[in-house]
Amino acid sequence: MAPTTAPLFDLTGRRALITGSSQGIGLCIARGLAQAGASVVLNGRDAGKLERAAQELRASGAAVEARAFDVTDEAAIAAARDALDPIDILVNNAGMHRRGPLVDMPLENWDAVLRSNLTAPFLMARAFAPGMIARGRGKVINLCSVMSEIARPTIANYAAAKGGLKMLTRALAVEWGRHNIQVNGLGPGYIATELNRSLIADEKFNAMICGRTPLGRWGRPEEIVGPAVYLASAASDFMTGQILYIDGGILAGL
Repeated sequence: MAPTTAPLFDLTGRRALITGSSQGIGLCIARGLAQAGASVVLNGRDAGKLERAAQELRASGAAVEARAFDVTDEAAIAAARDALDPIDILVNNAGMHRRGPLVDMPLENWDAVLRSNLTAPFLMARAFAPGMIARGRGKVINLCSVMSEIARPTIANYAAAKGGLKMLTRALAVEWGRHNIQVNGLGPGYIATELNRSLIADEKFNAMICGRTPLGRWGRPEEIVGPAVYLASAASDFMTGQILYIDGGILAGL
C-alpha cells in the first residue's frame, strides 16, 4: 500500500504492533498506520476474529500479520517478542471494563481491569523496549482515556488504571528518552465503538454525554487515527511524556 501522507508522517519501513486490534479503535489505528506505510501486526485473543480483521486490511494492500496472544500473560508476551521483533512502534490499546459500585466491587474485578489496562502495557513496553534501545529509536503509544483525568460512578477500577497509565507513560518517557524512544498517550473521550453500543442506546446516558461534550456528539473510531499516526511518525520526535486528548472538548469544560 503506497503511503498517502506527507513525508513527515511517512511510516514506510516501520513495523507496528497494535494490541487489541481485531476491532474498534485498535483496528482503526492499525488501518491508519498501514495507510501511512507501516507494516502492521494485529493482536487479540480470538484468532479467528483476528484473522478476519487481517484479511480486511490485506484486501486494501496492507502488509499485515496476525498474532493471537494474551497481553496479560508474561510468557506469551516473551514468545511474541521473540517471534516479532523488531517492532518500531508499539501501540498498547487492549483493555477492558468491569463496571460496578466500588463498595460492592469484587477484588477479581478490580484486579482484572488493572491488569488489562495498566499492567499489560507495562509488560508489553518492558518486553519490546530492549530492541528499541539497541536500535536507538522507537515509539510507544499508550491508549489512555479522559478517565486518566476525571471519574464517574461505577468505573473506579478503570479510572485508577487509566490514571496509572498516564503516569506510566510519563515515567517511561523519562527513563527511555536518552535512547531516542518517545512514549506518549492518546486519551479518547466517548467513542462510538462496538463495545459502547449499549451506552449509546441508553437515552439518558447518551443525552448526558452529548450534553457534556462541547461538540455535542460521540467521537468516531477513525477520529483517533490522525493523532496516532502523528505520535508514530517523525513529526513527533521531540514530543514525549504527553497525553493527547481526543474528547470533543469534555476536559475543557465543567
